[in-house]
Amino acid sequence: MNTDQFLVKSALKHLEKASFTWQTPSNIALVKYWGKSNPQIAKNASISFTLNNCHTITTIDFVKKEISDEAEFNLFFEGKEKEEFKPKIAEFFRRVQEYCPYILEYKMIINSENSFPHSSGIASSASGLSAIAMCLMSLEKELNADVSAEFVNKKASFLARLGSGSASRSIEGPIVVWGKHPKIEGSSNLFGVKFPYKVHPFFENYQDVILLVDKGEKQVSSTIGHNLMMNHPYAEGRFSQANQNLTKMSKILQEGNREEFINLVESEALTLHAMMLTSNPYFILMKPNTLEIINKIWEYRQENESNICFTLDAGANVHVLFPENEKENVLQFIDNQLSSFCDKNQYIMDSIGLGAKNI
Repeated sequence: MNTDQFLVKSALKHLEKASFTWQTPSNIALVKYWGKSNPQIAKNASISFTLNNCHTITTIDFVKKEISDEAEFNLFFEGKEKEEFKPKIAEFFRRVQEYCPYILEYKMIINSENSFPHSSGIASSASGLSAIAMCLMSLEKELNADVSAEFVNKKASFLARLGSGSASRSIEGPIVVWGKHPKIEGSSNLFGVKFPYKVHPFFENYQDVILLVDKGEKQVSSTIGHNLMMNHPYAEGRFSQANQNLTKMSKILQEGNREEFINLVESEALTLHAMMLTSNPYFILMKPNTLEIINKIWEYRQENESNICFTLDAGANVHVLFPENEKENVLQFIDNQLSSFCDKNQYIMDSIGLGAKNI
């Protein structure tokens, strides 16, 4: 793996202070990865829809300091200093300082806010760490004008991956692949790439309504869950299956096969949770209402010949996926039958997005 391309090799100009703000989205994987090795390399390739409304907005103020021995930062989340978040961010800065040595020269004030509940299974680490990565790359571009926009996105995805694997898929959109795969041109274990083939019109502006079954923090973090794949009896079979499913998904997205899309997306969601159920120690992130919603979706699809389907991330919340031309009917179905299974009847209306935005 060639990581040398991300090292800073040019002389950087002097800059006393700077401030950058980025809005970066969450994403929802259609083909999941569960299990990784160091340094943050997934055991199988994955593909995701980039979301639009579920995002993190992060501002980093950089102020030059005298001693440059370690990354120094203060972290504020939704207006409050968050000491419990600092160890993960500190570890992220330790991992990236080889590629961003300039961060050691600045005191960083990080202000961040989410448009969705933190730590509830909507990939908050994906949007949060990709936003920080984009701020770092904005600083790098200020320090080195020769850095191209294409390189900024590529390196930001590379950096974000070192904090959270799924964050590598939150820089661009609408569909992103992370992980080296023989059927995806340009794919890499080091960073996410935009799906390189023409997508069938059926999947344009696809909708995702996220049903907030449980807005609380997950009992088991994704990091712990990934680590449990190391000695999992079904791990190797799962990694092989996921890569095969990505080959199938690539064809589906290009040809527009609706039934195959539904079958594969739902199978992938349930397989992800099957890996959790069969880990040792085992754990369950789904809630009773998660299953109620899934059964209601199956009933609705059959009765209405709909293209609605569901997927799950590492949590209890349900992502309801459907084409834009079914939006009115599906939203009525959600209001009438599904919202009652949500925490305080709450859900988030979302759709496919285009990635990071400079604000």
